[in-house]
Amino acid sequence: MSTNAIIFLILAYFGVLILISYFTGKTSGNEAFFKGNKQSPWYVVAFGMIGASLSGVTFISVPGWIEASQFSYMQVVLGYIVGYLVIGTVLLPLYYRLNLTSIYTYLETRFGNYAYKTGSSFFLISRIVGASFRLYLVANVLQIVLFDELGVSFWQTVTITVLLIWLYTFKSGIKTIVWTDTLQTLFMLVAVGVAIYFVSDELGIESGNLLGYVLDSDLSKMFFFDDYKSGNYFWKQFISGAFIAIVMTGLDQDMMQKNLTCRSLKDAQKNMFWFTIVLTIVNFVFLSLGLLLTIYAQQNGIDAHKDDLFPILAKHHLGVGVFAFFLLGLIAAAYSSADSALTSLTTSFSIDILDIEKKYTQEQQVVTRKRIHVVISLVLILVIIAFKYIIKDESVIAKLFVFAGYTYGPLLGLYAFGLFTSWNVKDKLVPMIALLSPILSYLISVNSLKWFGFEFGFFILILNGLLTFLGLILIRRQ
Repeated sequence: MSTNAIIFLILAYFGVLILISYFTGKTSGNEAFFKGNKQSPWYVVAFGMIGASLSGVTFISVPGWIEASQFSYMQVVLGYIVGYLVIGTVLLPLYYRLNLTSIYTYLETRFGNYAYKTGSSFFLISRIVGASFRLYLVANVLQIVLFDELGVSFWQTVTITVLLIWLYTFKSGIKTIVWTDTLQTLFMLVAVGVAIYFVSDELGIESGNLLGYVLDSDLSKMFFFDDYKSGNYFWKQFISGAFIAIVMTGLDQDMMQKNLTCRSLKDAQKNMFWFTIVLTIVNFVFLSLGLLLTIYAQQNGIDAHKDDLFPILAKHHLGVGVFAFFLLGLIAAAYSSADSALTSLTTSFSIDILDIEKKYTQEQQVVTRKRIHVVISLVLILVIIAFKYIIKDESVIAKLFVFAGYTYGPLLGLYAFGLFTSWNVKDKLVPMIALLSPILSYLISVNSLKWFGFEFGFFILILNGLLTFLGLILIRRQ
Protein backbone atom coordinates (compact mmCIF):
# COMPACT_ATOMS: atom_id res chain seq x y z
CA MET A 1 0.00 0.00 0.00
CA SER A 2 1.52 3.34 -1.04
CA THR A 3 2.34 6.15 1.37
CA ASN A 4 -0.08 8.52 -0.36
CA ALA A 5 -2.89 5.98 -0.03
CA ILE A 6 -2.24 5.56 3.70
CA ILE A 7 -2.21 9.36 4.20
CA PHE A 8 -5.46 9.71 2.27
CA LEU A 9 -7.05 6.91 4.32
CA ILE A 10 -6.09 8.52 7.65
CA LEU A 11 -7.12 12.04 6.58
CA ALA A 12 -10.47 10.81 5.24
CA TYR A 13 -11.11 8.92 8.46
CA PHE A 14 -10.44 11.90 10.70
CA GLY A 15 -12.29 14.17 8.33
CA VAL A 16 -15.44 12.13 9.02
CA LEU A 17 -14.86 12.32 12.79
CA ILE A 18 -14.42 16.09 12.68
CA LEU A 19 -17.55 16.38 10.56
CA ILE A 20 -19.50 14.47 13.23
CA SER A 21 -17.98 16.79 15.84
CA TYR A 22 -19.22 19.81 13.88
CA PHE A 23 -22.83 18.58 13.79
CA THR A 24 -22.90 17.40 17.42
CA GLY A 25 -20.97 20.38 18.78
CA LYS A 26 -23.55 23.11 18.31
CA THR A 27 -24.13 23.10 22.07
CA SER A 28 -20.74 23.33 23.75
CA GLY A 29 -21.42 23.93 27.45
CA ASN A 30 -20.30 21.72 30.31
CA GLU A 31 -23.68 19.96 30.40
CA ALA A 32 -23.04 18.74 26.84
CA PHE A 33 -19.35 17.96 27.49
CA PHE A 34 -19.91 16.02 30.74
CA LYS A 35 -23.42 14.53 30.31
CA GLY A 36 -24.33 14.89 26.62
CA ASN A 37 -27.39 16.86 27.81
CA LYS A 38 -28.77 13.42 28.82
CA GLN A 39 -30.15 13.00 25.30
CA SER A 40 -28.16 10.03 23.96
CA PRO A 41 -30.24 7.18 22.42
CA TRP A 42 -29.52 4.02 24.42
CA TYR A 43 -28.91 1.87 21.34
CA VAL A 44 -26.26 4.29 20.03
CA VAL A 45 -24.49 4.23 23.41
CA ALA A 46 -24.66 0.41 23.53
CA PHE A 47 -23.09 -0.01 20.08
CA GLY A 48 -20.43 2.65 20.65
CA MET A 49 -19.39 1.10 23.97
CA ILE A 50 -18.22 -2.00 22.08
CA GLY A 51 -15.39 -0.03 20.51
CA ALA A 52 -14.58 1.71 23.80
CA SER A 53 -14.44 -1.63 25.67
CA LEU A 54 -12.06 -3.06 23.10
CA SER A 55 -8.89 -1.27 22.02
CA GLY A 56 -5.86 -1.46 19.78
CA VAL A 57 -4.45 -3.93 22.29
CA THR A 58 -7.51 -6.19 21.86
CA PHE A 59 -7.52 -5.75 18.10
CA ILE A 60 -3.96 -7.05 17.85
CA SER A 61 -3.57 -9.28 20.91
CA VAL A 62 -6.76 -11.36 21.11
CA PRO A 63 -6.27 -13.01 17.68
CA GLY A 64 -2.67 -13.72 18.68
CA TRP A 65 -3.62 -15.63 21.85
CA ILE A 66 -5.12 -18.63 20.07
CA GLU A 67 -1.90 -20.52 19.43
CA ALA A 68 -0.98 -20.55 23.13
CA SER A 69 -4.31 -20.45 24.98
CA GLN A 70 -6.99 -21.50 22.47
CA PHE A 71 -10.43 -20.02 23.28
CA SER A 72 -9.84 -19.87 27.05
CA TYR A 73 -10.41 -16.09 26.97
CA MET A 74 -14.14 -16.82 26.47
CA GLN A 75 -14.19 -18.00 30.10
CA VAL A 76 -13.34 -14.43 31.11
CA VAL A 77 -15.94 -13.05 28.67
CA LEU A 78 -18.65 -15.27 30.21
CA GLY A 79 -17.66 -13.84 33.58
CA TYR A 80 -18.21 -10.36 32.13
CA ILE A 81 -21.90 -11.21 31.73
CA VAL A 82 -22.27 -11.62 35.51
CA GLY A 83 -20.34 -8.39 36.09
CA TYR A 84 -22.53 -6.41 33.68
CA LEU A 85 -25.62 -7.80 35.41
CA VAL A 86 -24.34 -6.33 38.70
CA ILE A 87 -23.67 -2.99 36.97
CA GLY A 88 -27.15 -2.85 35.48
CA THR A 89 -29.01 -3.84 38.64
CA VAL A 90 -26.87 -2.32 41.42
CA LEU A 91 -24.54 0.44 40.21
CA LEU A 92 -26.61 2.17 37.51
CA PRO A 93 -29.64 2.63 39.82
CA LEU A 94 -27.29 4.14 42.41
CA TYR A 95 -25.70 6.58 39.94
CA TYR A 96 -29.05 7.69 38.51
CA ARG A 97 -30.63 8.07 41.96
CA LEU A 98 -27.80 10.39 43.02
CA ASN A 99 -27.85 12.17 39.61
CA LEU A 100 -24.05 11.96 39.36
CA THR A 101 -21.79 13.61 36.81
CA SER A 102 -18.69 11.91 38.21
CA ILE A 103 -19.38 8.48 39.69
CA TYR A 104 -16.74 9.07 42.40
CA THR A 105 -18.97 11.71 44.00
CA TYR A 106 -20.68 8.71 45.64
CA LEU A 107 -17.55 8.14 47.74
CA GLU A 108 -17.81 11.66 49.16
CA THR A 109 -21.46 11.10 50.07
CA ARG A 110 -20.72 7.72 51.66
CA PHE A 111 -17.35 8.26 53.38
CA GLY A 112 -16.04 11.80 53.03
CA ASN A 113 -13.69 14.02 51.05
CA TYR A 114 -10.50 11.95 51.48
CA ALA A 115 -12.15 8.80 50.15
CA TYR A 116 -13.63 10.80 47.27
CA LYS A 117 -10.27 12.28 46.25
CA THR A 118 -8.58 8.88 46.68
CA GLY A 119 -11.03 7.10 44.36
CA SER A 120 -10.83 9.74 41.63
CA SER A 121 -7.02 9.90 41.89
CA PHE A 122 -6.70 6.14 41.39
CA PHE A 123 -8.93 6.41 38.33
CA LEU A 124 -6.86 9.30 36.91
CA ILE A 125 -3.58 7.39 37.30
CA SER A 126 -5.00 4.20 35.82
CA ARG A 127 -6.67 5.89 32.84
CA ILE A 128 -3.64 8.02 31.99
CA VAL A 129 -1.39 4.95 31.91
CA GLY A 130 -3.95 2.79 30.07
CA ALA A 131 -4.94 5.39 27.46
CA SER A 132 -1.30 6.31 26.85
CA PHE A 133 -0.34 2.69 26.32
CA ARG A 134 -3.16 2.15 23.80
CA LEU A 135 -2.19 5.26 21.89
CA TYR A 136 1.47 4.27 22.05
CA LEU A 137 0.67 1.03 20.20
CA VAL A 138 -1.18 2.87 17.41
CA ALA A 139 1.39 5.66 17.15
CA ASN A 140 4.09 3.00 16.86
CA VAL A 141 2.25 1.25 14.02
CA LEU A 142 1.69 4.57 12.21
CA GLN A 143 5.36 5.40 12.72
CA ILE A 144 6.48 2.14 11.11
CA VAL A 145 4.04 2.06 8.18
CA LEU A 146 4.02 5.78 7.37
CA PHE A 147 5.85 8.46 9.33
CA ASP A 148 9.37 6.93 9.33
CA GLU A 149 9.25 7.04 5.54
CA LEU A 150 8.18 10.70 5.64
CA GLY A 151 10.98 11.65 8.04
CA VAL A 152 8.55 12.54 10.85
CA SER A 153 9.89 11.79 14.35
CA PHE A 154 7.97 9.78 16.93
CA TRP A 155 7.17 12.74 19.20
CA GLN A 156 5.65 14.54 16.24
CA THR A 157 3.54 11.48 15.41
CA VAL A 158 2.28 11.33 18.99
CA THR A 159 1.52 15.05 19.05
CA ILE A 160 -0.45 14.81 15.79
CA THR A 161 -2.32 11.76 17.09
CA VAL A 162 -3.44 13.41 20.35
CA LEU A 163 -4.13 16.74 18.60
CA LEU A 164 -6.58 15.01 16.27
CA ILE A 165 -8.44 13.56 19.26
CA TRP A 166 -8.51 16.95 20.98
CA LEU A 167 -9.79 18.54 17.79
CA TYR A 168 -13.00 16.54 17.63
CA THR A 169 -13.65 16.32 21.41
CA PHE A 170 -12.80 19.79 22.76
CA LYS A 171 -16.18 21.36 22.06
CA SER A 172 -18.86 18.90 23.15
CA GLY A 173 -16.89 16.05 24.73
CA ILE A 174 -19.04 13.04 25.56
CA LYS A 175 -21.91 14.29 23.37
CA THR A 176 -19.65 13.96 20.31
CA ILE A 177 -17.96 10.77 21.48
CA VAL A 178 -21.23 8.85 21.80
CA TRP A 179 -21.61 9.25 18.03
CA THR A 180 -17.96 9.01 16.92
CA ASP A 181 -17.56 5.79 18.94
CA THR A 182 -20.52 4.32 17.07
CA LEU A 183 -18.80 4.99 13.75
CA GLN A 184 -15.46 3.70 15.03
CA THR A 185 -17.04 0.51 16.34
CA LEU A 186 -18.56 -0.03 12.89
CA PHE A 187 -15.16 0.44 11.20
CA MET A 188 -13.52 -1.97 13.62
CA LEU A 189 -16.13 -4.69 13.11
CA VAL A 190 -16.05 -4.26 9.33
CA ALA A 191 -12.24 -4.64 9.45
CA VAL A 192 -12.55 -7.92 11.38
CA GLY A 193 -15.29 -9.14 9.03
CA VAL A 194 -13.22 -8.38 5.92
CA ALA A 195 -10.21 -10.20 7.40
CA ILE A 196 -12.34 -13.26 8.25
CA TYR A 197 -13.81 -13.31 4.75
CA PHE A 198 -10.44 -13.20 2.98
CA VAL A 199 -8.67 -15.66 5.29
CA SER A 200 -11.52 -18.19 5.17
CA ASP A 201 -11.53 -17.87 1.39
CA GLU A 202 -7.77 -18.56 1.30
CA LEU A 203 -8.34 -21.62 3.48
CA GLY A 204 -11.11 -22.83 1.17
CA ILE A 205 -13.85 -22.62 3.80
CA GLU A 206 -17.37 -22.00 2.55
CA SER A 207 -19.24 -19.24 4.40
CA GLY A 208 -21.98 -21.62 5.52
CA ASN A 209 -19.42 -23.95 7.11
CA LEU A 210 -17.34 -21.29 8.84
CA LEU A 211 -18.83 -21.68 12.33
CA GLY A 212 -18.59 -25.48 12.13
CA TYR A 213 -14.97 -25.22 10.98
CA VAL A 214 -14.12 -23.03 13.98
CA LEU A 215 -15.92 -25.21 16.54
CA ASP A 216 -14.45 -28.45 15.15
CA SER A 217 -10.87 -27.20 15.44
CA ASP A 218 -8.70 -28.29 18.38
CA LEU A 219 -7.74 -24.62 18.76
CA SER A 220 -11.29 -23.65 19.78
CA LYS A 221 -11.24 -25.47 23.12
CA MET A 222 -13.04 -23.08 25.45
CA PHE A 223 -13.37 -24.62 28.92
CA PHE A 224 -10.49 -25.73 31.16
CA PHE A 225 -11.35 -27.55 34.41
CA ASP A 226 -8.28 -29.80 34.73
CA ASP A 227 -5.73 -27.83 36.77
CA TYR A 228 -6.90 -25.29 39.37
CA LYS A 229 -3.33 -23.99 39.66
CA SER A 230 -3.28 -23.04 35.97
CA GLY A 231 -3.85 -19.48 34.83
CA ASN A 232 -6.62 -20.62 32.43
CA TYR A 233 -8.60 -22.68 35.00
CA PHE A 234 -12.31 -22.02 34.35
CA TRP A 235 -13.48 -20.76 37.75
CA LYS A 236 -10.42 -18.58 38.16
CA GLN A 237 -11.04 -16.83 34.84
CA PHE A 238 -14.84 -16.76 35.13
CA ILE A 239 -14.89 -15.14 38.58
CA SER A 240 -12.08 -12.78 37.60
CA GLY A 241 -14.02 -11.80 34.48
CA ALA A 242 -17.03 -10.83 36.60
CA PHE A 243 -14.94 -8.61 38.86
CA ILE A 244 -12.98 -7.14 35.94
CA ALA A 245 -16.26 -6.08 34.32
CA ILE A 246 -17.52 -4.52 37.57
CA VAL A 247 -14.39 -2.44 38.18
CA MET A 248 -13.25 -1.64 34.65
CA THR A 249 -16.75 -0.73 33.47
CA GLY A 250 -19.00 -0.12 36.48
CA LEU A 251 -16.41 1.72 38.61
CA ASP A 252 -14.76 3.47 35.67
CA GLN A 253 -15.76 7.07 34.92
CA ASP A 254 -14.80 6.58 31.26
CA MET A 255 -17.32 3.78 30.64
CA MET A 256 -20.05 4.98 33.00
CA GLN A 257 -20.02 8.53 31.64
CA LYS A 258 -21.55 7.22 28.40
CA ASN A 259 -24.29 5.37 30.31
CA LEU A 260 -25.11 8.52 32.27
CA THR A 261 -25.86 10.37 29.02
CA CYS A 262 -28.95 8.18 28.46
CA ARG A 263 -32.34 9.79 28.99
CA SER A 264 -33.33 7.55 31.91
CA LEU A 265 -32.22 4.66 34.09
CA LYS A 266 -34.43 2.31 32.07
CA ASP A 267 -32.64 3.33 28.85
CA ALA A 268 -29.23 2.92 30.50
CA GLN A 269 -30.18 -0.59 31.65
CA LYS A 270 -31.39 -1.53 28.16
CA ASN A 271 -28.07 -0.22 26.84
CA MET A 272 -26.13 -2.41 29.28
CA PHE A 273 -28.23 -5.49 28.45
CA TRP A 274 -27.74 -5.28 24.68
CA PHE A 275 -24.11 -4.19 25.06
CA THR A 276 -23.45 -7.40 27.02
CA ILE A 277 -24.92 -9.62 24.30
CA VAL A 278 -23.11 -7.88 21.44
CA LEU A 279 -19.76 -7.71 23.26
CA THR A 280 -19.88 -11.46 23.97
CA ILE A 281 -20.49 -12.19 20.27
CA VAL A 282 -17.78 -9.73 19.16
CA ASN A 283 -15.16 -11.34 21.42
CA PHE A 284 -16.04 -14.75 19.98
CA VAL A 285 -15.60 -13.29 16.47
CA PHE A 286 -12.17 -11.91 17.39
CA LEU A 287 -11.10 -15.32 18.69
CA SER A 288 -12.44 -16.98 15.53
CA LEU A 289 -10.36 -14.59 13.44
CA GLY A 290 -7.33 -15.54 15.53
CA LEU A 291 -8.00 -19.23 14.91
CA LEU A 292 -8.22 -18.70 11.13
CA LEU A 293 -5.08 -16.55 11.09
CA THR A 294 -3.16 -19.12 13.15
CA ILE A 295 -4.14 -21.98 10.84
CA TYR A 296 -3.33 -19.88 7.76
CA ALA A 297 0.14 -19.06 9.12
CA GLN A 298 0.80 -22.69 10.02
CA GLN A 299 -0.30 -24.03 6.65
CA ASN A 300 1.84 -21.52 4.75
CA GLY A 301 4.92 -21.76 6.97
CA ILE A 302 4.72 -18.12 8.02
CA ASP A 303 6.69 -17.19 11.15
CA ALA A 304 4.13 -14.94 12.84
CA HIS A 305 3.05 -15.39 16.45
CA LYS A 306 1.23 -13.58 19.27
CA ASP A 307 0.94 -9.81 18.73
CA ASP A 308 2.78 -10.03 15.39
CA LEU A 309 0.31 -12.50 13.88
CA PHE A 310 -2.42 -10.17 12.59
CA PRO A 311 -0.14 -7.24 11.56
CA ILE A 312 2.32 -9.44 9.61
CA LEU A 313 -0.37 -11.40 7.77
CA ALA A 314 -2.39 -8.26 6.99
CA LYS A 315 0.59 -6.31 5.68
CA HIS A 316 2.53 -8.98 3.79
CA HIS A 317 0.24 -11.90 2.92
CA LEU A 318 -3.46 -11.02 2.68
CA GLY A 319 -3.38 -8.21 0.13
CA VAL A 320 -3.74 -4.43 0.04
CA GLY A 321 -7.47 -4.47 0.77
CA VAL A 322 -7.11 -6.40 4.04
CA PHE A 323 -4.18 -4.21 5.11
CA ALA A 324 -6.22 -1.05 4.47
CA PHE A 325 -9.06 -2.35 6.62
CA PHE A 326 -6.59 -3.61 9.24
CA LEU A 327 -5.08 -0.13 9.53
CA LEU A 328 -8.51 1.47 9.66
CA GLY A 329 -9.75 -1.02 12.25
CA LEU A 330 -6.64 -0.58 14.42
CA ILE A 331 -6.98 3.21 14.43
CA ALA A 332 -10.72 2.96 15.15
CA ALA A 333 -10.19 0.48 18.00
CA ALA A 334 -7.55 2.63 19.66
CA TYR A 335 -9.21 6.00 19.15
CA SER A 336 -12.64 4.84 20.32
CA SER A 337 -11.10 4.07 23.73
CA ALA A 338 -8.63 6.99 23.78
CA ASP A 339 -11.08 9.79 22.94
CA SER A 340 -13.50 8.80 25.71
CA ALA A 341 -10.53 8.44 28.08
CA LEU A 342 -9.46 12.02 27.34
CA THR A 343 -12.99 13.27 28.00
CA SER A 344 -13.47 11.24 31.19
CA LEU A 345 -10.08 12.35 32.52
CA THR A 346 -11.06 15.96 31.88
CA THR A 347 -14.41 15.38 33.59
CA SER A 348 -12.92 13.65 36.63
CA PHE A 349 -10.16 16.22 37.14
CA SER A 350 -12.57 19.14 36.69
CA ILE A 351 -15.26 17.86 39.03
CA ASP A 352 -13.45 15.55 41.46
CA ILE A 353 -10.13 17.32 41.95
CA LEU A 354 -10.91 21.01 41.25
CA ASP A 355 -14.59 21.00 42.32
CA ILE A 356 -15.45 23.44 39.53
CA GLU A 357 -19.21 22.94 40.00
CA LYS A 358 -18.93 24.22 43.58
CA LYS A 359 -16.26 26.90 43.23
CA TYR A 360 -16.81 28.63 39.87
CA THR A 361 -19.51 30.41 37.91
CA GLN A 362 -20.88 28.77 34.74
CA GLU A 363 -18.59 30.82 32.49
CA GLN A 364 -15.54 30.10 34.65
CA GLN A 365 -16.40 26.38 34.63
CA VAL A 366 -16.34 26.26 30.82
CA VAL A 367 -13.04 28.14 30.60
CA THR A 368 -11.45 25.92 33.29
CA ARG A 369 -12.71 22.73 31.64
CA LYS A 370 -11.21 23.77 28.28
CA ARG A 371 -7.84 24.46 29.91
CA ILE A 372 -7.88 21.11 31.72
CA HIS A 373 -8.72 19.38 28.42
CA VAL A 374 -5.55 20.88 26.91
CA VAL A 375 -3.43 19.99 29.95
CA ILE A 376 -4.64 16.35 29.98
CA SER A 377 -3.82 16.13 26.25
CA LEU A 378 -0.28 17.35 26.95
CA VAL A 379 0.09 14.84 29.80
CA LEU A 380 -0.93 12.00 27.48
CA ILE A 381 1.64 13.14 24.90
CA LEU A 382 4.43 13.19 27.51
CA VAL A 383 3.53 9.77 28.94
CA ILE A 384 3.41 8.18 25.46
CA ILE A 385 6.80 9.65 24.59
CA ALA A 386 8.14 8.34 27.91
CA PHE A 387 7.04 4.82 26.91
CA LYS A 388 9.08 5.13 23.73
CA TYR A 389 12.25 6.87 24.90
CA ILE A 390 12.63 6.30 28.64
CA ILE A 391 11.28 2.76 29.04
CA LYS A 392 12.63 1.07 25.94
CA ASP A 393 12.02 -2.50 27.11
CA GLU A 394 8.54 -3.36 25.79
CA SER A 395 8.14 -6.08 28.41
CA VAL A 396 8.50 -3.39 31.08
CA ILE A 397 5.86 -1.33 29.30
CA ALA A 398 3.54 -4.33 29.38
CA LYS A 399 4.18 -4.71 33.12
CA LEU A 400 3.34 -1.06 33.64
CA PHE A 401 0.09 -1.57 31.77
CA VAL A 402 -0.74 -4.57 33.97
CA PHE A 403 0.22 -2.52 37.02
CA ALA A 404 -2.52 -0.04 36.08
CA GLY A 405 -4.96 -2.82 36.98
CA TYR A 406 -3.78 -2.58 40.58
CA THR A 407 -5.41 0.83 40.83
CA TYR A 408 -8.87 -0.70 40.39
CA GLY A 409 -8.54 -2.89 43.49
CA PRO A 410 -8.95 -0.03 45.99
CA LEU A 411 -11.98 1.20 44.01
CA LEU A 412 -13.51 -2.29 44.24
CA GLY A 413 -12.91 -2.41 47.99
CA LEU A 414 -14.28 1.10 48.58
CA TYR A 415 -17.49 0.56 46.63
CA ALA A 416 -18.07 -2.93 48.07
CA PHE A 417 -17.63 -1.58 51.60
CA GLY A 418 -19.93 1.35 50.87
CA LEU A 419 -22.68 -0.72 49.27
CA PHE A 420 -22.69 -3.83 51.45
CA THR A 421 -22.00 -2.44 54.93
CA SER A 422 -23.49 0.40 56.96
CA TRP A 423 -20.24 1.26 58.73
CA ASN A 424 -18.52 4.62 58.52
CA VAL A 425 -14.73 4.93 58.39
CA LYS A 426 -12.04 7.34 59.54
CA ASP A 427 -11.95 9.26 56.29
CA LYS A 428 -8.42 10.65 56.68
CA LEU A 429 -6.98 7.10 56.86
CA VAL A 430 -8.60 5.93 53.58
CA PRO A 431 -5.67 7.10 51.35
CA MET A 432 -3.23 5.06 53.46
CA ILE A 433 -5.38 1.89 53.09
CA ALA A 434 -5.75 2.49 49.34
CA LEU A 435 -1.97 2.78 48.93
CA LEU A 436 -1.05 -0.19 51.15
CA SER A 437 -3.48 -2.63 49.48
CA PRO A 438 -1.86 -2.64 45.99
CA ILE A 439 1.61 -2.85 47.56
CA LEU A 440 0.64 -5.87 49.67
CA SER A 441 -1.16 -7.42 46.69
CA TYR A 442 1.96 -7.10 44.56
CA LEU A 443 4.20 -8.66 47.24
CA ILE A 444 1.79 -11.59 47.64
CA SER A 445 1.45 -12.00 43.87
CA VAL A 446 5.18 -12.24 43.11
CA ASN A 447 5.68 -14.78 45.90
CA SER A 448 2.41 -16.72 45.58
CA LEU A 449 3.87 -19.57 43.53
CA LYS A 450 6.62 -20.11 46.10
CA TRP A 451 4.37 -19.66 49.14
CA PHE A 452 1.13 -21.32 48.00
CA GLY A 453 1.97 -23.15 44.75
CA PHE A 454 -0.70 -20.95 43.17
CA GLU A 455 -0.63 -18.18 40.55
CA PHE A 456 -3.10 -15.37 41.12
CA GLY A 457 -3.26 -14.12 37.52
CA PHE A 458 -6.41 -12.00 37.14
CA PHE A 459 -7.32 -12.94 40.72
CA ILE A 460 -4.93 -10.24 41.93
CA LEU A 461 -7.74 -7.72 41.43
CA ILE A 462 -9.97 -9.62 43.86
CA LEU A 463 -7.14 -9.93 46.40
CA ASN A 464 -6.45 -6.21 46.09
CA GLY A 465 -10.12 -5.35 46.63
CA LEU A 466 -10.36 -7.76 49.59
CA LEU A 467 -7.32 -6.22 51.30
CA THR A 468 -8.83 -2.77 50.84
CA PHE A 469 -12.14 -4.00 52.29
CA LEU A 470 -10.37 -5.53 55.33
CA GLY A 471 -8.32 -2.35 55.77
CA LEU A 472 -11.53 -0.29 55.83
CA ILE A 473 -12.92 -2.59 58.54
CA LEU A 474 -9.83 -1.83 60.62
CA ILE A 475 -10.39 1.94 60.34
CA ARG A 476 -14.17 1.90 60.78
CA ARG A 477 -15.72 4.25 63.32
CA GLN A 478 -17.23 2.65 66.41
